[in-house]
Amino acid sequence: MKKFLLLLIVLCVVGCKKYVVSIEQPTNMKLDNLKLEVYLDKEKVQEINLKATEALPTYQTIGLPVSDDGLHLLQVKAKDAIFTFEVKYPEEKYIMMTAHLKNNGKLHVGILKQNYKFRFCS
Repeated sequence: MKKFLLLLIVLCVVGCKKYVVSIEQPTNMKLDNLKLEVYLDKEKVQEINLKATEALPTYQTIGLPVSDDGLHLLQVKAKDAIFTFEVKYPEEKYIMMTAHLKNNGKLHVGILKQNYKFRFCS
C-alpha cells in the first residue's frame, strides 16, 4: 500500500507540469466565431472558436504540456496572421490570451504571462 501511495504521489507531481492558458472571449461582436489555432513548438494543440458577448468577458482555459527544459514557442494563428510568443516554465506557467481589433481594423492577439494564477471576476 505504501508503494502504491508513493507511486501515486510521484505521478501527480510529474504529471502536473503544464502551462495553463486562459483565452478571453471577446466583447467585440466583430470577433464572434473567430477561429484561433494554438500551436506549441509548431505543433497544433488546440482550436478555439471565440464567442463574443455583450456582458463581461468569459475565459476558456486549456492546459498545454511542458518539456524538460521548459522553453517553448507558443503560436496563435488567426485568419491570415500568426502571433508568436516565447514562454518559459515555471516562470511563466500561467498565460492569459486576448484578441482584439485595432483602430485600423487589423486583428491583434496579446498575452500576459506570470508565475501565479490570474484572478477573474466571477
